Amino acid sequence: MSDAQIKIRPVNNKAEREVFVDLGRAMAARVPHAVPQLRSEMLELIDPDKNPFFGHARVQLFIATRAGEPVGRISAHIDELALKIPAEQGMGPGTGNFGYFDAFNEAVGKALLQTAEGWLREQGMTRSLGPISMSIWEEPGLLVHGHDHSPMIMMGHHPQHYREWIERAGYAKAKSLLTYDLDVTHDFPPLVRRIVKSGERNDRIRIRQVDPTRWDEEVEIVLSILNDAWSNNWGFVPFTEAEIAYAGKKLKQIIHPEINMIAEVDGSPVAFMLTFPDVNGVLKRVNGKLLPFGWFHLLRWLRKPTKSGMRVPLMGVLKELHNSRLASQLAFMMISQIRKNAVAAFQSERAEIGWILDDNKGMVAIADAIDSSVNREYAIFEKTL
Repeated sequence: MSDAQIKIRPVNNKAEREVFVDLGRAMAARVPHAVPQLRSEMLELIDPDKNPFFGHARVQLFIATRAGEPVGRISAHIDELALKIPAEQGMGPGTGNFGYFDAFNEAVGKALLQTAEGWLREQGMTRSLGPISMSIWEEPGLLVHGHDHSPMIMMGHHPQHYREWIERAGYAKAKSLLTYDLDVTHDFPPLVRRIVKSGERNDRIRIRQVDPTRWDEEVEIVLSILNDAWSNNWGFVPFTEAEIAYAGKKLKQIIHPEINMIAEVDGSPVAFMLTFPDVNGVLKRVNGKLLPFGWFHLLRWLRKPTKSGMRVPLMGVLKELHNSRLASQLAFMMISQIRKNAVAAFQSERAEIGWILDDNKGMVAIADAIDSSVNREYAIFEKTL
């Protein structure tokens, strides 16, 4: 395919957004172990009237065609909040992003990357960072290790050759994000059990389940801790009030109190750990379609996700407790209780923790201490424009 045969056009309306999503689903169907996501959810994520990310971001989607047929896609976007983050934290002034990268071949991929880079330059950006689709809190990174098994909820899955295409386009790895696999049918090592027992004897500490009857209040607690706990992390961008409300509405559908914990010290919430049952298992069975009968399987699963894998996508401890024994103790106590409840209530056998930054020594140490092991690695790449 010659470069002249490749045409790239911007996405400007609902019909074109549908083509953009359908192309991504078609590309995923070609990749072993990929899981088709719900079309309606994918459309909502790129709809400026529905996703509050657009409230603080400039976004342009692009579709590549050959002889009128879609053969690739990409997003170029600039998060205004990310521009205010110190550069040493990964984002910062002049940094734009690309995401939703899919291409039928390398020539298409190269043309798409060049188009996204051109748009970012026009917007005044001096650096391209990605893939991030589109918020750092959605699906960051390109899968570079762990292609031999399906991803869990809210994690991407990409062909191995995408890494080579991106690197040959002049990108270098900026950061690695790791996920850890854990067999939850076995208790934790003796040292961790002793740390947990010690915390259970401490009257100042209380580990409690998220209370669904006070859902809006609980969401505020969790995301306020998250904004504080992650504020110095690489790639951090704060949640806005609109995004907190949006996330609360979305998460309520998959939250089970038994596996979502808030830690209190002296009556005040200081840490949390969220756990989501892996909806990808049922999405794979229904091929990401609610009709004609997919909705029935999904609703039945949501009520009782028996035998489901579990993913711990988010946890946080207030910054004032970082690098303290108490922070680690609270993390071990929460994950220990979640492990027990996941097995007892849902007969779960495995869990996935992450993503975790590869240089986050505290979280890596916790993952190692509970005998979990890295099962997937995602890379985020950068290029000077």
